[in-house]
Amino acid sequence: MTAILSFANVWVEYGEKIVLERISLEVAEGAFVSIVGPSGAGKSTFLRLVLGQEAPRRGTIQIDGRPLSPEPGRDRGVVFQRYSVFPHLSAIENVLFGLDCAGSPIRGRLSGPARRAARERAEAMLVQVGLGEALEVHPAQLSGGMQQRLAIAQALIMRPRILLLDEPFGALDPGVRLDMHGLITDLWREHRLTILMVTHDIKEAFRLGTRVVALDKRRHDPTAPERYGSTAVFDLPLDRKNRTAIPPQLAAIAGPGGASV
Repeated sequence: MTAILSFANVWVEYGEKIVLERISLEVAEGAFVSIVGPSGAGKSTFLRLVLGQEAPRRGTIQIDGRPLSPEPGRDRGVVFQRYSVFPHLSAIENVLFGLDCAGSPIRGRLSGPARRAARERAEAMLVQVGLGEALEVHPAQLSGGMQQRLAIAQALIMRPRILLLDEPFGALDPGVRLDMHGLITDLWREHRLTILMVTHDIKEAFRLGTRVVALDKRRHDPTAPERYGSTAVFDLPLDRKNRTAIPPQLAAIAGPGGASV
């Protein structure tokens, strides 16, 4: 498969602290990459690099063989663990917001036929994520799972090629979480997305991913721990045969749950 994303010797540093080092990998178009690792391993920093919110200190990142733009683009969408929706807007208004800004950057609101077409797209997207009966409902009236469905609709309405998920299901109850697994799998296939998902749940990583990448520190100096960053210490393609067999060394790397860097 063609690589949509390429990392070549990427380093991220904040002053004297090195967060990521020697990241070199390629992501095939259409892959579902689960990213695991202990708390503080730079998993969310890795996603911010792809989003364009961070720039590497060294190395290069490319999309389709071209340098990654230094700001978030419409080709990349993101869903966070905390529901990134506008509380003062209804569900349909939340999903319309991106279309309004893209189609009418000065006024911030489409009008006429363009507005009607955008609303039809937004309604169809909400139906697709299971919120067809909640178009005019505000986020505070929605459950956690429904708010996350809304956040996914918000991201997908812009038709990104790459969807970034940062612990998207970590705050959900187990039953709701399983429902969301089915939803994101269906959307991944239907929209032909490339997905990069950070998770602390190793079983979730194996259940959803076509590939698992573990970030961790390969080197450590107790006298200067900040001088060594995380890199890809484990990179495992998944198929039907190994999807349920989690290597013990990978389970150990994933570590307990916690906040991401």
